[in-house]
Amino acid sequence: MRFFETAGNAIVIAYDDRPVLTTDPWINADAYFGSWAHDYEISPRQIHAIRDAEYHWFSHGHPDHLNIASLPLLTKGQFLLSDHYANRIQRELTAAGYRVRVLPDREWVQLSKGIRVYSVANRNQDSMLLIDVNGRLVINLNDSSDYGESFRVRRLAKHFKEVYMLQLHGWGGADMLNLFDPSGRKIVSPEERRRPIAPRSQKSARAMGANKVIPFSSFQRYQREDSAWANDLVPELADYHADALPNWPEIIPAFVRVDCETDEITPLNPRRAPRTLKKPDDFGDSWSDPLTESDKQKIRRYFMAREVLRDHFGFIEVSAGNSTVTVDLNRERRNVGIRFECPRSSFMSCIEHELFDDLLIGNYMRTILHDVEALYPHFTPFVAKYGDNGGAKTKRELARYFGHYYMRDPIAHTLKWLANGSEMALRKAIPEDSAMFRVAKRTYHAYAGRPGIQRSRA
Repeated sequence: MRFFETAGNAIVIAYDDRPVLTTDPWINADAYFGSWAHDYEISPRQIHAIRDAEYHWFSHGHPDHLNIASLPLLTKGQFLLSDHYANRIQRELTAAGYRVRVLPDREWVQLSKGIRVYSVANRNQDSMLLIDVNGRLVINLNDSSDYGESFRVRRLAKHFKEVYMLQLHGWGGADMLNLFDPSGRKIVSPEERRRPIAPRSQKSARAMGANKVIPFSSFQRYQREDSAWANDLVPELADYHADALPNWPEIIPAFVRVDCETDEITPLNPRRAPRTLKKPDDFGDSWSDPLTESDKQKIRRYFMAREVLRDHFGFIEVSAGNSTVTVDLNRERRNVGIRFECPRSSFMSCIEHELFDDLLIGNYMRTILHDVEALYPHFTPFVAKYGDNGGAKTKRELARYFGHYYMRDPIAHTLKWLANGSEMALRKAIPEDSAMFRVAKRTYHAYAGRPGIQRSRA
């Protein structure tokens, strides 16, 4: 029997008479220094299937997707990864003794008679997996955005009987929103974030050529006392269906079994996980621990190494316990910067292991913005995505990094920039004197001149 199920936070289990593939199998322990726990239980039957599966695919390195505590339970299967610049995850998992296979980018790979997969890595150090189960297509976009993949995927989707879209859509509970201005006023309130989810998920599905939406990659609860405020940003299951657009892709339940022979959809209705608040100290975090002189040196080196920060920020300030360190980046922007207030233990763990995104997503660290509108686009991607995970910290390294991803599919990337708003987007995204820009410009003008494609005047 060929079917797939959804479970946990972002888990797909694909069966071909037996469990063949799982995606992002976070099945054990917590995530983000104890800040996240499962919102819904994974059944014992599904846990058994996950542990017996032949392959486990990991979309990216966040601990609600690649959970270190879960890995020892998965040793019966081979780990599958998308092909990323620098391949940090491959190197670290291989060094830890796991069997790892990097999937070729944009190629179908047969896993069993009735299941094959198609992997696409993107510059955000995330990836998408297309799963073909007996002629039914699962588009697993997890936490990722569309970096131009929709143009290719939409063409592929036309060849499948049913197409299911699985992607994070919510109210921002999976991102850093514990933001304040210098007066202590919270910049973003949960009430402001609660926009209808269904129309956004339907729009994404339609762009990819999917006819069904499965809510996905959103099923965590905040359990630390210092991050529990963010539970107001976690939707209930009914919120994923509210205000759905008629005659657009159908939104089906989040936890389902889909029979890929009969197309029957069976809701699984997992139990809600227990909700218990825990103290930061339970996870080794004490708000009173001060930074040491050695810590301060490491913090300075960490941020100074990320060269592009100097173009946008004058300082980064870090406070833990009764101690503070200031990283001076650019005296000409001395009033522009960011202050982080966080327990020492988790902060230094992320500095030493280059995992800064884990602090941001945990939502217990207080972030104070000084004459800065947001952490995107100039801080989070360059520090956590390109720098930590991609190893691209200097401007020269970043140019190679962006060029690497652009040249994998220049037409798709150029069309995405075109759809987002004119040739100016290309000029801002890549250097004008580069070979990459010349290729992009030729592609841009070739497609912009075709009937039905209009250039934006933005």
